[in-house]
Amino acid sequence: MDMPHLPPLQGQPAPADWLQRVANLALAAAREVLDVYERGPALIGFKADDSPVTEADSRAEDLICQGLRDLAPHLAIVAEEAAAAGRLPTTGQRLFWLVDPLDGTKEFLSRNDEFTVNIALIDDGAPVLGVVVAPALGLLWAGALGAAAYVQGPDGTRRAITTRNVPEQGLTVMGSRSHGDEASTLRLLQGQRVARFVAAGSSLKLCRIAEGAADLYARLGRTMEWDIAAGHAVLLAAGGGICTVAGDPLRYGKPGYENPHFVAYGRPWAPSDVRAGS
Repeated sequence: MDMPHLPPLQGQPAPADWLQRVANLALAAAREVLDVYERGPALIGFKADDSPVTEADSRAEDLICQGLRDLAPHLAIVAEEAAAAGRLPTTGQRLFWLVDPLDGTKEFLSRNDEFTVNIALIDDGAPVLGVVVAPALGLLWAGALGAAAYVQGPDGTRRAITTRNVPEQGLTVMGSRSHGDEASTLRLLQGQRVARFVAAGSSLKLCRIAEGAADLYARLGRTMEWDIAAGHAVLLAAGGGICTVAGDPLRYGKPGYENPHFVAYGRPWAPSDVRAGS
C-alpha cells in the first residue's frame, strides 16, 4: 500500500499548513480506488439506506483514517462507512474530519468515471480545508482557509481556480446524474435566466462551480455531510459557498450528519435572486 508519510503535528496549525499532506493522502486513497476500478468493481454489500458498498469504499476509508490519525491523533474522524456501521466519535467536538472515501458509488459501478475521494476538516461547523480527487479523471481540487483553491492535473501541474460572474446569457446549472433533480431545480430558479443544465456525478458538481465552469447547483434531496464538505471547502476558497434554500449558512456537525436542501453557488445567491456580476 503506497501511503504518504504523515508525521504527527504539534498544536493546531492553520488549515493551509495541512493542505498538501491531506492532498497526498487523498491521492494515495485514489490509487486504491483506481486499483479496484481497473480490475472491475464488485459489490460487497448494501448499507441500511440501500446504497451500495464496494471493496474500494473500505480500502480507501481505511487508508484515509489511518493517515489522518497519524497526522492529527487528537482529532475525531467522521467517515461514511464507519458511520453506516454505527461507529461514530463523541459528538460536540469543534474540530473534526469528514471523510467520504468514494462519493458516487453508483457512478463507480456504472463505470462513467464520475466518482471522487473526499476529505474535509471542519472547524466550529464550517469547512476550513477540503480535498477532492477524481481518480479516473486524474484530477485533484483543493482549498483551505488562508490558501487559494487550485486544480491539479494528471501531470501534477496546478492552476489556481476561482468562481466566475454569471454570464449575460444566464446560469449554467449543475445537477445530479443519478438523482434526476432537473425539474425541481428549475422550479426553484423560476424567473431566473438559465442557459443550460449539466448533469454530473458526485462532488464534481461543486468543483465545476469552484473552477468557474458552472454557476449553481441546487440539491433538493437527501445528502450527508461527508458528501459535500470537501467540495464546500474548495468552493469557499474559490470565492463561492453553500447555503440552505432559505439562504442560511450550511453548517456541519448536525445531529445525524444529514444536510437540509441546499444551494451551492459561485456568486452570492438568495432565495429570490441570483446576483449576476456581483
